[in-house]
Amino acid sequence: MSCVEPDEVPSMIRSQTVPHDCPRQNRASNLWRFCTNFRTLKQIHASMIIKGFNSNCHALRELIFASAMVVPFAVQYAHKVFAQISQPDIFMWNTLLRGSAQSTKPSLAIPLYADMEKKGMAPDSYTFQFVLKACTRLSFVNTGRTIHGKIVKHGFEWNKFARNTLIYFHSNCGDITVARSLFDDMAKKDVVAWSAMTAGYARRGQLAVARKLFHEMPVKDLVSWNVMITGYVKQGEMENAKELFNIVPKRDVVTWNTMISGYVLRGEYLRAFEMYEEMRSRGDYPNKVTMLSLVSACADSGALDVGEKLHCSILEMDQGEMSSVMGNALIDMYAKCGSIKKALQAFHGIREKDVTSWNLIIRGLAFHGYPEECIDHFEQMRRTNSAPDEITFTGVLAACSHAGKVDVGRRYFDIMKTNYNIQPNLQHFGCMVDMLGRAGLLNEAFEFMGTMETEPNAIIWRTLLGACKVHGNIELARRVNEKLLKLQQDESGDYVLLSNIYALRGEWCDVEKVRKLMDDSGVWKEPGQSFVG
Repeated sequence: MSCVEPDEVPSMIRSQTVPHDCPRQNRASNLWRFCTNFRTLKQIHASMIIKGFNSNCHALRELIFASAMVVPFAVQYAHKVFAQISQPDIFMWNTLLRGSAQSTKPSLAIPLYADMEKKGMAPDSYTFQFVLKACTRLSFVNTGRTIHGKIVKHGFEWNKFARNTLIYFHSNCGDITVARSLFDDMAKKDVVAWSAMTAGYARRGQLAVARKLFHEMPVKDLVSWNVMITGYVKQGEMENAKELFNIVPKRDVVTWNTMISGYVLRGEYLRAFEMYEEMRSRGDYPNKVTMLSLVSACADSGALDVGEKLHCSILEMDQGEMSSVMGNALIDMYAKCGSIKKALQAFHGIREKDVTSWNLIIRGLAFHGYPEECIDHFEQMRRTNSAPDEITFTGVLAACSHAGKVDVGRRYFDIMKTNYNIQPNLQHFGCMVDMLGRAGLLNEAFEFMGTMETEPNAIIWRTLLGACKVHGNIELARRVNEKLLKLQQDESGDYVLLSNIYALRGEWCDVEKVRKLMDDSGVWKEPGQSFVG
C-alpha cells in the first residue's frame, strides 16, 4: 500500500484527533471509535480496501492507531498491515512502536526500530521514548544504553519527555547513578521524574533514600504516593505501607490493590478481606486485579464462602461473561476448597477457554475422585483448538490410575508422544508406575521403569514398593528396596515398609534382618506419639 492523500476522505475518518503525544501530525479520523474488538477492526479494514481508501494516509494512520493502540491483542495485526505500507510516515512508525512497547509482546518494538533505522526514517523526540519503554519492560539493559546514546546523538537529551523516560529506564533496570545524575541536572521540577526516581530506589530496596526523596517532593501526586506504598509492600514492610495508606489525601484502585495484594502475599488473608470491605464501604470500586488477589486469598485460605460472594461480584462486573484469567482463578479456588461442582460451573462460564482452563478442571476432577468425568473432559479438550500439554497429561494419567483404566492410560501415554510430541517427564512416568502398581501389574511396572529415558527417582521406586506391599510381592519388594538403597536415600520409611511386607507374610527372620540393617546404617525412625484429650 502506498500512501497518498486524495482530497476526498470518508466522513468516518475525517475529524478525530490523533494521539496527543504526536502533535505535529495531521490530526484525522474517528475510526478508533468503531473498533471495539478484533472482528470489527478487520471489518473496517475490509471496508477501507473495498472503497479504495487503503492508500489514504489519514485512513492508514488511524488503522495503525486502532490496531496498535485501541483493540486488545491486535498489535501483531498492526505489524502485518504496516508491512504492506510502502512509505509509512513518522506518525505510523511511532504509533506502532508505542503499541508494541505497551503490548504483551514488547520485544516487537526492538526489531521495528532497527528496521526504521535501516530504512533511513529519521526519528523524532517521541520515537526513543517508546523504544526505551520496551527495553525497560524487557530489562534489556544493553539495548537501553544504546538507545540512550542515540538520544544524545540526535540532540534529544534535553527534551523533557525523553529525559523522564531515561530516568525511568535507568531507575528500573539501568544504572541508578545515571538516573540520579539526569534527575539532579534539570528534572527536579517535574513530578514524573520525582516519581521515577522514588520508584527506582524503592524497587532496589533503598527505602530510606526513596522516603527522603518522597518527603522532598515539591508536589506529591497520587502516582508518587502509590509508588512509595508499593515500595514498602514489595519489601514486606506492611506497617510502613499502612502508615502512608492512612494519610494519602486520595486513593484510587491502585492504592487499594497494592495493600490488598501485599496482605495476600504475606498470608494475612483476613486483613486482605477487611481491606476489600473497607474499599467497598468507602464507595471505591474494585477491578479485576482486586478480584484476582482476593480469589487467590480464598484459594490459599480455604475461605469458600468468601469466594462464592466474590464470584457473584465478578459476574456482575463482567455482565455474566467470564474471561479465561478470572475463570481460571475461580476454578483453582473452588478445586482447592473442595467444591468441584462449583469449579465446573466456573469452567463452563468461561467464554473462551484456554489450555490452563482445561488443565485446572481436568486436574481438579482427577484429584477429587471423578476419573470418568476427568477423562470425558480430556476427550472434549482434544476436540477443541486447545492442544493438551504436559500438565494435561499428568492429570488425565492420574485419573486413569485412580480409575484402574490401564488400557486407556497406556493409550494416552503413547499419544502424548506420537500425536502431541510431548516427551514424558518424571511425573508422567510416576503416574504410569502408580497405575500399573494399583492394577497388580508389578512386573510390568518394574520393566517399564527400565525403559525410562531418565533415571527413576526415589518417589517412583517408593510408589512401586508400596504397590508390592498391597499385593504381597516380597521378591520384587526386595529388588525395589535394593534400588532405593543404591540411591542412598536412607529414609526410615523405606526400611519400615519392607519390614511390614515381611511381617504380613510372617517372615519374622527377614523382619529382624531389616531392623538390623537399619541399625547398621544408622537410620533412625522417630517413635510415634499419641495424644489423649
